[in-house]
Formats: sequence, C-alpha cells, structure tokens
Amino acid sequence: MTLLQVQGATRRFGGLIAVDNVSMDVAAGEIVGVIGPNGAGKTTLFNLISGFTPLSGGEIRFDGARIDGEKTFAIARKGVGRTFQNLRIFPNMSLFDNVSVGAIGMLGAGPLSSLRRDTKVATEIAERTWTALERVDLAREAHTLAANLSYGKRKYLEIARALAMAPKLLILDEPAAGLNDSETHTLAAFIRDLHAGGMTVLLVEHNMALVMSICRRVVVLASGRKIADGAPDAVRADPLVLESYLGVEEEA
Repeated sequence: MTLLQVQGATRRFGGLIAVDNVSMDVAAGEIVGVIGPNGAGKTTLFNLISGFTPLSGGEIRFDGARIDGEKTFAIARKGVGRTFQNLRIFPNMSLFDNVSVGAIGMLGAGPLSSLRRDTKVATEIAERTWTALERVDLAREAHTLAANLSYGKRKYLEIARALAMAPKLLILDEPAAGLNDSETHTLAAFIRDLHAGGMTVLLVEHNMALVMSICRRVVVLASGRKIADGAPDAVRADPLVLESYLGVEEEA
C-alpha cells in the first residue's frame, strides 16, 4: 500500500527553484533514502511533506488524502513524525518534558491538561513519553536537562519526541550527521529495529554506507530535480548519479 505520494512537488523561492517537479511514492513498511549534493533540495522536500514550507505546485497525499496546504500540527496528527537537520530540542527542559511535547501535540492537549496528572489525557501523555524514552534507551535519564546530553544522545531525544506521536511515517533529516563510526553503526541497527517493528522510514543522509546498508530504495536529487529512483545497487551504478553526486574514479 502506498503511504506517501508526492506528485510534481515544486517549491520556488523568488527566482530559485529549490524543488523542481519531484514525484515519488513511499509504500507502507519501506525504508527510503533521499540523497544528493548540498543544495539539491532534500530538506526542502521534507519541509514540503511535513507542512513547514508550502508548495508552489504539485500535490502531496498521505494515507490516501491530500495533506499539502494543511497546518504542520494537522499533518503530524495524521501520522507524519520528523526530526530536523539542526536539532530542535529544548535545552533547559528535561528529557521527559522534551518528549512529552510530541505526545501533547499528537493528542491535541493543552499545557494545562498535561499538568493534571490525575486526568486521562495526562496519563496517556506520560505513557507515550515513557514508552518513547525507553525505545531510545533514555528512560533512566528522563529527568536530566537536555542541555547535559551528549550530541549523539540529543539525536535520539529528538527521535523519541517524534516516536511519542506514534507516527505512521518517520522522517529523519541527516540522523547520522556529527556521529562517529561506532555511533552510526548503532544508529543503523536502531533504524532497522524500528523498521522490523513496522515503521515506515524516509531519511535524508550523506553517509552513503548507512544509506546503502539500510534502505531498500534510494531517491537521488540534484539541483532540485529527481535524477534517479531505485534499489541501492542500481542507483550506485547509475552514470548520472555518479556524475552528479557520488563521483567517478579516474582511471590510472
């Protein structure tokens, strides 16, 4: 079943076309990678899907219904959770409070509801928050300030906030950026585990080893346009992809 459909998505910023007539589908249960050089339009495409940036043309459907033009919170409540290239955590709040923001937003609860621990809504917020923290192995640090976390753990904190929304589609924007090889290996195992549990994942990533090892399909953007879409091995051997992004080794 197709979960996400992007049809002719276009975004102009003045005279600059950041995303140029891009179409792609993501089936339920897939892990799809989006790669390309800096400035290719990858993050802009994610912003279009999640509603942070409006379309200039085309349409986006999620779970069979159009979502372009809807507010970000409405798209999130339909089941689109995401992280950001530049982490958007609240450093002076605890890990628990950071993650509960996702649960509160998903349930449509106001801040006061979350403070009434004896209410049904507050109980569900707490349960969602603890479950998400346990999923990323941060439950023992739930009452630690986010500012005191290592960079790698901050990545998982943001993922936990997205998971607290119980998304059908998890969008990860450069999750391995700034991680060392060991941390990246652990992240790959974590994403595979999410996928094994039924999560559909769409990620932008520059770490080709990570992309090629976990993605069933890879979409390549260059100068805002889609230039390839297929299995990792096919994409890696595509002459246009080699020329535009991966590079061609010169013969001796």
